[in-house]
Amino acid sequence: MILVKTAAGQQVLKDRSVPLTPVQRAAFILFDGKRDLKDVLKSTAAMGVTQADVDQLLALGLLAGPPEPAQQEAVPDSGRTPQERFAEAYPIASRLSAGLGLRGFRLNLAVEAATSYEQLLGVSEKIREAVGEKDFAPLEQALKG
Repeated sequence: MILVKTAAGQQVLKDRSVPLTPVQRAAFILFDGKRDLKDVLKSTAAMGVTQADVDQLLALGLLAGPPEPAQQEAVPDSGRTPQERFAEAYPIASRLSAGLGLRGFRLNLAVEAATSYEQLLGVSEKIREAVGEKDFAPLEQALKG
C-alpha cells in the first residue's frame, strides 16, 4: 500500500507541532507517495520502525492513501493517440466555429489557439453550447470516439 503525507502531515513535518519519536519521524519522511509501505518498513527496519509506528502516523492523520485521480469524463480508448484525435478534430472544430460568423469570432480564435488535444477538448464544451448537440456530434466523435 502506498501512503502519502496529508496536508496536516506536511505542516507537522515543517513545524514539528506533533511530537514524533525519532524512529517515527524517519519513517514519516520516507512516505512520499512513491514508496510502498513494505519498502519503507524494510528500509527502516534496522532503526526499529514497526507497523505500529505507521499505524500511529495514520491515526494522527499525518498519512493517508494516495488521493483519488481527478474525476474526468471517461474517454473510451479507441486506440488513437491524442495527436491523432487532435488532427481529426481540429478541422471540424474550426469549421463549426467559423460557421458561427461574428457570433463565433472569439470561439474561432480559441480553436485556432489550441495546439493540443487537451486544449481542444477544453474548448469543445463552448462549441457544443454554441452549435447544439446535433452539429456537435461529429466533433464529439472525433475527440472521444
